Amino acid sequence: MSKTFVSSTQTGLLEQIKETIQQKNVELLHLQFVDIEGILKHVTVTAEQLDDVVEGKIMFDGSSIKGFSPINRSDLYLLPDLNTFAVLPWTVEEGYAEARFLCSVTNPDGTLFEGDPRNVLKKTVERAAEKGYAISVGPELEFFLFKADENGNPTLELHDGGGYFEPSPKDLGERVRLEIYRALKAMGFTIEASHHEVAEGQHEINFKYADALGAADNATTYKWVVKTIASKFGLHATFMPKPVFGINGSGMHVNISLFKDGENAFFDPNDANQLSETAYQFIAGLLKNVKHFAAVTNPLVNSYKRLVPGYEAPCYIAWSASNRSALIRIPAKRGVATRVELRCPDPSANPYLAYAIIAAAGLDGVEKGLTAPAPIDEDIFHMSEERRAELGIDNLPENLGEAIAALESGDIGRATLGEHVFNEYVAMKKDEWNSYRTAVHAWEVERYQGKF
Repeated sequence: MSKTFVSSTQTGLLEQIKETIQQKNVELLHLQFVDIEGILKHVTVTAEQLDDVVEGKIMFDGSSIKGFSPINRSDLYLLPDLNTFAVLPWTVEEGYAEARFLCSVTNPDGTLFEGDPRNVLKKTVERAAEKGYAISVGPELEFFLFKADENGNPTLELHDGGGYFEPSPKDLGERVRLEIYRALKAMGFTIEASHHEVAEGQHEINFKYADALGAADNATTYKWVVKTIASKFGLHATFMPKPVFGINGSGMHVNISLFKDGENAFFDPNDANQLSETAYQFIAGLLKNVKHFAAVTNPLVNSYKRLVPGYEAPCYIAWSASNRSALIRIPAKRGVATRVELRCPDPSANPYLAYAIIAAAGLDGVEKGLTAPAPIDEDIFHMSEERRAELGIDNLPENLGEAIAALESGDIGRATLGEHVFNEYVAMKKDEWNSYRTAVHAWEVERYQGKF
């Protein structure tokens, strides 16, 4: 069995890790990865096993992870990314601490396991690199805080009644966000902003953009840290897209740009919008493919309860330089900060699969030289249906069933996710949709039982 060892360029990093383990008295190492849905998993070993960890010798049963491997080919291994090593600040006490690595999953022969979402994103990054591009991603993940009961289970009671940018005493989440900020900072994050969001009980903490793989690692870590710290306050943090009817849902706006030879490939100072031809082609690729990848960026039945008019979430396929009612907008900053913001994804999405398929869709437009339609600067939310038809503005899928059908009918899903993940993902989502579609819901009972 061949394994990938630490390269000579990472030897110095490994020595730093060993030094930190000794200085912080780290006793336990959590080796983390995500399943196809993006749910974090981990196995814990002692720090004395670091050499085996680094050499990718820690094995687990892949058949016990939904969508990974069959029982007759169940042995899989974890290969840590040394750049993701972090001491967990909430575990630190006198003479004791724990740390983690995010890992890629490998086969027994040391090759990358095709069912690992992290490896899916790696392949997209490599395909972009073959074209000379590096992918930069800056996600914005919103979440809600609910009160938990005495057993730590979530209740339906929101933590506060604050609104957008409101301070205390309306914003009861300030202290929680402060502790989340401190934990993330200690783990190497650069935090750019923290605030109460529009809806009651809704919050956002923004962290600095990174390369695509680093951004997905950060989003995964962020969700874990938010939930962990919230639980210490007797709260439940949820990244469910639409947990409460009648108020805004939570999004994961994805800001993305391409760099070539160290320069932002989306910036052109001579264009009216200061956007390059590459940027327009990338936008065109997103618009062309978005219906075919919505099941990945908006993966739940509940996702489509958010994508409705009236709550700031985009549901119409259009772009604009500044219009927030459009699916795609271009934030005002230019130069190195020029980027495309895709506003439909939500934070329940698997970040590795979402960023991979968004990047692949945009690159499809670049590779094919697609032409972006004219921008829409009118308020689409308040347009008549006739006006939208006149302007050729299409809709996103209205439910998960439509999104799954679109994913299957397009090319971008299979090409980006690979056969294994694509087939397992579609099967998983069909099961979810059919379970919802055939269930009898409280709304139906309340509406019809007495009447009929």
